[in-house]
Amino acid sequence: MSFVVDKRSHPRVSLDTAVTCELPDGSQVEGRCKDISIGGMFVITTGSLPFGTDIQVRIRLPRTRQDFVLPGVVRWINPDGFGVQFGLLGARETHAISELLRR
Repeated sequence: MSFVVDKRSHPRVSLDTAVTCELPDGSQVEGRCKDISIGGMFVITTGSLPFGTDIQVRIRLPRTRQDFVLPGVVRWINPDGFGVQFGLLGARETHAISELLRR
C-alpha cells in the first residue's frame, strides 16, 4: 500500500475548460484545464513544456465574460500534461477563481 501526500497549500476545484498557454517566444500550446486553485492549475495537453518555462495562460472562467491572462511557470510534468504555478494575480482574477472555489 502506498500513500500520496498532497503538498498543495490551496484548495482546488475541478474545471474542464479550454486554455492557451503562451510562451515568451510567441508560440502557443493548446490544452484543457483539469483543475484550478489560487495557486495554480493542471493543464491536460498533448504538447509538452519544459520544467521552469514561464507562460501566460489564457482562460475563460465560468460565469465570466472575458478571457483572463494568468502569469505562471511550469512546475511539474507528467504524460498527460503539466502543472502551472501562478505568479502574481490581479484582483479580478483572484476574485473569479475564489468564486469558483466557493461553489
